[in-house]
Formats: sequence, structure tokens, C-alpha cells
Amino acid sequence: MFESATPLIEEFRALEQELADPSIHADAARSRRVGRRYASLRPVVEALDEHARLAGDREAALELAETDEAFADEVAELDEELAVVMGRLTRLLAPKDPNDDADALLEIKSGEGGDESALFAGDLLRMYMRHAENTGWKVEVLDEQLTDLGGYKSVTVAIKGGAVDGVGPYGRLKFEGGVHRVQRVPVTESQGRVHTSAAGVLVMPDVEPDEVEINDEDLRIDVYRASGPGGQGVNTTDSAVRITHVPSGVVVSCQNERSQLQNRESAMRMLRSRLTALADEEAASAASQARKSQVRTVDRSERVRTYNYPENRFSDHRIGFKSHNLDAVLGGSLDPVLDALAEQDLAERLSGGTR
Repeated sequence: MFESATPLIEEFRALEQELADPSIHADAARSRRVGRRYASLRPVVEALDEHARLAGDREAALELAETDEAFADEVAELDEELAVVMGRLTRLLAPKDPNDDADALLEIKSGEGGDESALFAGDLLRMYMRHAENTGWKVEVLDEQLTDLGGYKSVTVAIKGGAVDGVGPYGRLKFEGGVHRVQRVPVTESQGRVHTSAAGVLVMPDVEPDEVEINDEDLRIDVYRASGPGGQGVNTTDSAVRITHVPSGVVVSCQNERSQLQNRESAMRMLRSRLTALADEEAASAASQARKSQVRTVDRSERVRTYNYPENRFSDHRIGFKSHNLDAVLGGSLDPVLDALAEQDLAERLSGGTR
């Protein structure tokens, strides 16, 4: 029944032997890569083992039930347990994004609405940080550009956490990408009128240096003096770094650290994630319609959400999700909509879409 899982089991056993070899720890990047893949396959192997055990128990109970009706109830109980395990295996074995178990880089940028948009970007950042805290993830701010009112022109954070059933922070948050719209009375509005503003969210996998090939000759690196809100200087040295990947036109910058080297390392980390996201988007555009639905995970041009303050309403336009607990959502309670998005994605993949 699970012939397609045989290669995964063989790979898991091979990774198990590889991790048992002490020499692997001499190569940190290799150790992390193998460990991550091992962790992603472990739930599959455990679920398959559990299914085999339950199937064996059911077969034995079924034989005993032929002569003793008391075992009929045990057969029914085992059928229920098998159904649960089958559901889990269906999820685990469905074609999926190979980056689903990765950590995430999340970038938020203000858009239409000026200062109000920048303030909303700050609200989104706090929402994700609270959700990360509730989930047990760690958040690291890589770069931020503040406004005079305390909002964000742009902010990029890394979100780290262990994968559960092969799903890490990126796999969980990737559908947050897109335009998030807010409807409320801005703090700068004296007439009490409701305004509509927007901020863009981009979610990318946090990839290891050896997972993306970047040629030094393809990079243009500029250094400059970091600045704070309103443009005032906050550093007396050229510590801020801007990196342009010439072939793709992708530009990243970082100025949070006082060290130019640290800012360069953070910028390269952001560049790797950007290039991975760009490659995923190009692959999605070249694939089937079902696969194209995944473009929204890295595209900031699509309106995905509305946060309506007067009605305390939260809406996700892609799946028709709606709730009237906006205050709880902004407090980090994102699991209901994240679960719904994951269910929709699973249904699309099982219906024939390839990843």
C-alpha cells in the first residue's frame, strides 16, 4: 500500500547511519543539512511503523473474533486508530515543498498609506512575533528601517523553530506572503474617518550557504553610513551594507549591526533566501495551474488579507476565511487561519497538483 514510501525509509536508514558517524560533526553545514532531512523523514517512518503494528494487531484480533465475539470491539477500535494514522500518512506522503521544514525569513514593507501603513507594518510584526512566542519559535531581527512615528518602512526577521511532522516555520508561514490591508481610523486622522492602508509581506526559506550557489563576481557590494528615523545618522562609520545580485537584479541591505562584517553576513543570508524564493516563483510559473497556486507564497502583489478594526473583523480572501476576533489575531492567535490555509493547500496537492 505504501510502496512509494520505500525509498524514503531507505533514505532515513542511510541518514541514520550517517549521523552515527562522528566525522559528520567536523562539517557543520553537512551536519545541519543531514540532521534537518533526518528530522523531516522521521515522522513518516514512525507513522509507517505504527500503521504496520496496528494492522498486525487488527489481523490477529479479526482471527480471534471468529471464535470469540468479545474481540469484535477491539477490531472496531483498531479500525479507528488505523484511520487516524492513515490520515496522518496521507499528509506526510503528499508531494510537498522541499523547503517546508526550513526556518523562515519574513520581510514586511509599508505600502499605500504613508505613516499609517508603516504603523500597520509594525502591528503585523508584533502579531508574528507574538505568534512565534506562543509557538515556541525564536525571532531575530536582521534589518529594520523605522519611521519617526515608530512604524516600519521595512523590517526583516528570521524565525527559527523545530519542524513538526516535517513542517517548520517556513512551511507554516509561507502563505502569509502577499498584500495585507488594514481599515481603521489612523492616529493622524483628526476627523475620525476610516482609512484603508496596506503593507506587503514576503516569506522566504532560510537556506544554508551551501544550498545556493552565488558567484562573487555576480555581486556588487556597497557600504554606507547607517541612518535612523528621519534620516539622522546613527553610526559614524560605513557599516551598512547593500548587496546587488547583478544577474537577477535582487538588492538587499542591512544596517542593524555596528560591524560591517556582521551586516554583510546578514545581507548575504537575506540574498540567499531571496534567490531561493525567486527560483521557486519561476518554477511555479512554468508548471501546471495547480502548481501556479503556490506563487502566492512568495508574491507580494496579491491582496490576501483585510484587518477591519471598526468591525473587529479578520478576513483571508483566498479561502473565504472570516472571523470577528481581530484583537486575538493581532495578539498572535493565527493557528485557525494557518490551519485552514494548510488544509486548502493539502487538498490542492492531493487533487493532482505536483510540487
